Amino acid sequence: MTRTTQQRVDDLNAVYSRAVRSFSPPEDLTVDEWADSYRRLSPESSAEAGPWRTSRTPYLAEPMRAFTDPKVRRIVIVAGSQIGKTECELNCLGYLMDQDPGTVIFVHPTLDDARKFSRLRIAPMIRDCSRLRSKIEDAPSGKDVSKTILQKSFPGGMLIMTGSNAASALASTPARYVIGDERDRWATSAGEEGDPWELAARRQTTFYNAKAIEVSTPTIKGSSAIEYSYSKGTQERWCTRCPHCGEYHDIVFDNLRFTPHVEKVNGRKVWSIEGAVEYACPSCGCMSSEQQMRKSPAKWVAANPSAIDEGGVRSFWLNAFVSPWLSWREIVVQFLQAKDDPNRLQVVYNTLFGQLWENRGDLVDDDEMLARREDYGCRDDGTPVELPDGVLCVTCGVDTQDNRLEYEVVGHGRWGETWGIEKGIIHGRPDSDETWARLDGVVGHVYRFRDGRGLRISMTCIDSGGHFTQEVYERTRARQPSRVFAVKGKGGEGVPFTAVPTQVSIRDKRVKAWLYTIGVDAGKAQIMSSLKVAEPGPRYCHFPKRPEAGYDETFFSGLLSERLVLSSSRTASKWQWEKLPGHERNEALDCRNYALAALTIVNPDFDRLEQAIKGAPANAAAPKPKKKKTRRRKSALADSL
Repeated sequence: MTRTTQQRVDDLNAVYSRAVRSFSPPEDLTVDEWADSYRRLSPESSAEAGPWRTSRTPYLAEPMRAFTDPKVRRIVIVAGSQIGKTECELNCLGYLMDQDPGTVIFVHPTLDDARKFSRLRIAPMIRDCSRLRSKIEDAPSGKDVSKTILQKSFPGGMLIMTGSNAASALASTPARYVIGDERDRWATSAGEEGDPWELAARRQTTFYNAKAIEVSTPTIKGSSAIEYSYSKGTQERWCTRCPHCGEYHDIVFDNLRFTPHVEKVNGRKVWSIEGAVEYACPSCGCMSSEQQMRKSPAKWVAANPSAIDEGGVRSFWLNAFVSPWLSWREIVVQFLQAKDDPNRLQVVYNTLFGQLWENRGDLVDDDEMLARREDYGCRDDGTPVELPDGVLCVTCGVDTQDNRLEYEVVGHGRWGETWGIEKGIIHGRPDSDETWARLDGVVGHVYRFRDGRGLRISMTCIDSGGHFTQEVYERTRARQPSRVFAVKGKGGEGVPFTAVPTQVSIRDKRVKAWLYTIGVDAGKAQIMSSLKVAEPGPRYCHFPKRPEAGYDETFFSGLLSERLVLSSSRTASKWQWEKLPGHERNEALDCRNYALAALTIVNPDFDRLEQAIKGAPANAAAPKPKKKKTRRRKSALADSL
């Protein structure tokens, strides 16, 4: 036999060997067992590269085992970040490619997300797992690798990756498996075809052994697609046994106890935790350390176990308190840093607490806010009290219109508590000296407490939009010594509430004024969130009853003129603010937004201010705040913050 013939025989034997392996029955393994045997975590996507160990994340064992349970057709996982939900998806994908192949549709929010996931997560998994590397080949070197990014073939099946807005991929290919990643970020419709999940699920109709996995971080209560899917399943929570009473409970933020500590560093609040973060058992009230709870037995507890028999759906809900990569202290500090910013706080609730966000702007009505007004009282001389006790800083927000300036003076206390001081209108064009002279009277006024002590406005933010931009720049530049500044509103998700100011040219560009850009959507979210607080204290909004203060039906109609709604398009869904019918005037909301932005920019030292106010002689304005490191001790529950 010649050498050439021998080579041909060897090649033919190799083909037969691969064919036999492709058609051999799967090993008697669950997904977690397969991952423990064959999966390796890639260094570019994992902090703990190397062999997969289910024991590291025991809460993922049951969701993975559900994939090989013949009674289960659909698995729903609601989880925060740094928990391992993506690795759970990849383990199921690797298992089916190796052991039980079939066509897979892997749906991401967008096509760009799909491409990124393929390059950064799937390709490294295949490269580092010998069982998969021998079965899945990318395009040969020098060929067009883009053709294999969204589609990969393996013996007995094919992986198709697509976006939720790609109707053609979702509607045309029969598939035994469907995997949906970050379900709450999907488009509400795949082109003109309707709901993307239902569209993908229809591709499974002919498969008696079909499986679907739906995974997402939770978002907003009442609008979360993953919340609805979870409710249709077994509704399982990962519960830990109390070392004292033996009862099992889900570890949630409301049951943690800690003592926060804050310092001012370069004018910014820096939070930390004094002592340990402990868990208070809801059953017995006993305290346990994080180490005790992590060593204690834990298990999945189902609220709706019959869902397996009725619909074949198992649903799981996880938060970051069970993550081996995050300590409770780290999570609590992130909460403290974000608690005064609703946009950042929502991220903490969704990704760490694993909770749905409820502060969406669906607020009380005008009549309820009118009824909330209170009497601030009168001074000994009969004049009305302008500043109630608790006010430590005063700011002003001004909205410009073609024929008037509208303003609101707002008092601020600790922990986001606010007091409306005065809402007024100055009639006249914004290019009139008389109009600005009347505004100077508002800005320069000393607002008095009951005992005669007073405060001046710390900062005034004036809207520079509209038809008088240059006039606002000129007038605010002349009033910078009085801390009067121009602002420009900018909408959209992810825009910070305040940022470092920039200089803008005035008319001939030789003179410049300072301009602050305000993330108005972030401000509106903060205002609406605070208006929902029902009891005086942190974040509560007070309003005066006296008629001359300006807090009438028109004011509250403007303050409650907008709401947050879900806007959907063919490509994506996003939350945005829109005016309510019958509430066309939103100047009150804009004024409150600018006044709140002024406080954020000033970033006052409330400890220093309180000392100055209490020690100041009667009939004198409190001095301007000076930045100084402060220390605050407070034993706190979450809701006391």
